Amino acid sequence: MATLIPALCSCAGRMTAGERRLAERLEQKLEGDYLLWYDVPVGPKQTHPDFVVLHPRRGALILETKDWRLDTIRKATRQYFEIVPDGQPKTVMNPLAQARHCAIEVVNALERDPQLVQAEGRHQGKLAFPWGHGVVFTRITRKQFDAAGLGEAIEPHRAICQDEMYEDVDAEAFQARLWAMFPHAFGGALSLPQLDRVRWNLFPEVRVAVQGALFGDAADARADGETAAELPSIMRVMDLQQEQLARSLGDGHRVIHGVAGSGKTMILGYRAEYLAKAQTPASKPILILCYNEPLAVKLASVMEAKGLSDKVHARHFHKWCRDQLKAYHLLPTEKMGVTKLMEEFVHRVIRGVDQKHIPSGQYQAVLIDEGHDFAPEWLKLVTQMVDPTTNSLLLLYDDAQSIYDRAKKKNFSFKSVGVQAQGRTTILKINYRNTRQILQTANLIAGDLLTAEDKDDDGIPLVKPVSCGRDGPEPLIINLPTLPEQAAKVAELLHNAHQEGHAWGDMAVICRHYNEMEACSAALGRKRLPHRVRKGSGDFRPLEDTIKVMTMHASKGLEFPVVAVVGGGKTVSLSEDEKKEEGRLAYVAATRSTNTVYIINL
Repeated sequence: MATLIPALCSCAGRMTAGERRLAERLEQKLEGDYLLWYDVPVGPKQTHPDFVVLHPRRGALILETKDWRLDTIRKATRQYFEIVPDGQPKTVMNPLAQARHCAIEVVNALERDPQLVQAEGRHQGKLAFPWGHGVVFTRITRKQFDAAGLGEAIEPHRAICQDEMYEDVDAEAFQARLWAMFPHAFGGALSLPQLDRVRWNLFPEVRVAVQGALFGDAADARADGETAAELPSIMRVMDLQQEQLARSLGDGHRVIHGVAGSGKTMILGYRAEYLAKAQTPASKPILILCYNEPLAVKLASVMEAKGLSDKVHARHFHKWCRDQLKAYHLLPTEKMGVTKLMEEFVHRVIRGVDQKHIPSGQYQAVLIDEGHDFAPEWLKLVTQMVDPTTNSLLLLYDDAQSIYDRAKKKNFSFKSVGVQAQGRTTILKINYRNTRQILQTANLIAGDLLTAEDKDDDGIPLVKPVSCGRDGPEPLIINLPTLPEQAAKVAELLHNAHQEGHAWGDMAVICRHYNEMEACSAALGRKRLPHRVRKGSGDFRPLEDTIKVMTMHASKGLEFPVVAVVGGGKTVSLSEDEKKEEGRLAYVAATRSTNTVYIINL
């Protein structure tokens, strides 16, 4: 069965009856190595073909679908059709010419990539695999097509008619109709890396930056809409499950349980961008919430780079609470410590909403990253912020990374906090961020904390990560007797990594305690390595080319190519529960690295 993106259940409502039948036939009559996209913008000019069909051996096919009846068509030429769809005559482009136009856009986008064109011979520089285009008439039979002389306007072999796509049509006969639309058959099979390059070139929104930006590199597009001349040698894209999930998210409440590095934040970014671009001037803003301030800063910087900061508000939870209290003149006036003040912020917002001093339904959509960090009463509050006319809530969760007040969150259901997740829950098990070597080491650190636990749709499962198989250097594990020696070793390792080509902004030192952060900062300073210590709100600057020094807690949700993990190894005097919490923290820290990790006295 072919893979349709978005999933049929999510896009059937916006399909015509004929498009829906064709989607069903394509899914059913084509094998599992076929990829199908319905109404997805393609290439730099974002054209919208009805269907794109891609197969590693057959090539790429663009299909235009028409639900016209024969009596709808008044005149047909190779350039245009005169139709009377609703009693009013109008002239439209010949649907085959329309399909060809989309196909040319696809070919132009792909031919810019040297790895997708023929390297030599008389077709040098031309696409290295076949491409074709055609039309599907879902309400005109082949007999009607021939009798009406439509073959004069559309080459008969470039059309599929109603009776050629019935449910009982033989799969091979159906496929033969599709591949008759290709003018030529040549070349070998596309490799998996080449298929990824096709998707990278055609669908900019599924690109994954090799490093840096969470949702793709905003710098890889020029102001004129064309992609930059320099194409990267490595093109990372969402895997097919991630892309199908991202494109299939509809309104309503959705919950994604995903392991560390499974692309949850990337999917959240895609969803936020999609919703923002679909907004009308009268639309309410979109809210992204997370617990960690550094992650909120990173999310906000990405939305700003995409020009969406006025439509998408990215906040960490307590800042959002303060903003609500300030806007509705409910801020506390008495002095209190930071921890108590944060608790007071939350209580006042909950009370304000309950008493209708703070309005509910303020946002078109609410997207919650790292939802496992939220207390049940926070989730209950946030669900009330969704506009009931859209009811759009996306909650991302990974119980293995839950490191705050776990005792308070053990026994609650999504339903109890207003999250309507039944039937709309997805589990992502594959870790793409970490190399196989890093994930193996992180799993050893976590031990039995990652024993998988299944739950129903309304429960909180614990999902054990599965490696995507990407290889990298073995983690370097170093034990040194004193903190100054440990800090000096970190500075030496990061200095060497910079000499090997890593930017300072690619690196992070993640520590268990503040004294370890201070020692590492001093050691980096002695070697004159640019760095910034994140001790409080406002200290994290994601775009600055400096080594980021932060705690394990503050690193949640972030990623860096090179990570040094320092401290947290002394657990002899701790209780079993405390040891488990330390294991979770160490797991979170180790899985921040995309390529290289140094573990110092863990």
